Amino acid sequence: MHIQIINFNLDGIGRSEYDQVCDDLAQTFADVPGLISKHWLANDGTNTYGGVYVWESKDAYEAFIASELFAAVGGNPALANVSSLDFDVIEAPTRITRGM
Repeated sequence: MHIQIINFNLDGIGRSEYDQVCDDLAQTFADVPGLISKHWLANDGTNTYGGVYVWESKDAYEAFIASELFAAVGGNPALANVSSLDFDVIEAPTRITRGM
């Protein structure tokens, strides 16, 4: 299992327009090979949005970051200050806390 956290700020679009884009793209993300889940994030107060992606493996994560979908998200002019961080999962305590 591998975790990716993407954050960004909206630039030139509002929350309602962003929510519609999320609704439109949800199935596209659901169809990405190796993606277990994506949790869509929003903090209107700080204009910070993004997602927590749970991947089956680091290989699945690396395939995604090499994809056209990832490039399109990162290159979207309505998203500013895009950051993507990835993390290995520490399995033993994660199992105890029901993360696996």
